[in-house]
Amino acid sequence: MTTPPPTPDPTMEVIGRAVAEGRAGDAASARRKLLDLWAAIGVTGDPLHRCTLAHHLADLCDHPAEALTWDVRALDAADAMTEQRVQQQHAGLRLAGFYPSLHLNLADDHRRLGSFEAATEHITAAGEHVPHLPRDAYGTLLGTAIDQVAEAITHRDTTRRSSAPGTAA
Repeated sequence: MTTPPPTPDPTMEVIGRAVAEGRAGDAASARRKLLDLWAAIGVTGDPLHRCTLAHHLADLCDHPAEALTWDVRALDAADAMTEQRVQQQHAGLRLAGFYPSLHLNLADDHRRLGSFEAATEHITAAGEHVPHLPRDAYGTLLGTAIDQVAEAITHRDTTRRSSAPGTAA
C-alpha cells in the first residue's frame, strides 16, 4: 500500500510563488507578498508556515539587521514545530534538517553586523546539525556555505558573501 500524496497547502504554495518571484528578480514584490501573508498568518500561526515564510523573507532583506529579525523568527517557529507537522507537509522532510540552514543564516547575519561572538555560536550550532542534512546537492551547498561563513568569522569579515541567497548588496 502506498502513502497518499499530501494535501496541497495553499499557504505553502503562496510562499513558494513569492520566493520564485524574488529569485526571478522582483524582490520588492516578493517581500510585499510575504509581508502581507505574515500579517494574515500572525505570530501564533502554523509554525511551519511561519518558519518557511520568515526564512525566505530574510533572504529578501537588504540589511543584515532586518534579515536577523526574520531569521530569529524562523528559528523560533522551528522550535515550536513538531516532526508530525513536518511529515504532513512532506514525508521526506525532517525537522532536524531545518536547523543547519537556520543557524547558518543567523551566523551570517551576526557576522555581517560585526557580532562575531554570536556568529560563532550559531555557526557552531549549524555545524553540529550538519549530520542531519541530506547527502545530496543541497547538503553539499549548505556544508560549503557553513565553511565559508566560519572562515569569514575567523577573518572578522563583514562583507556580504557572493554566494549568499537573496538580494545583492
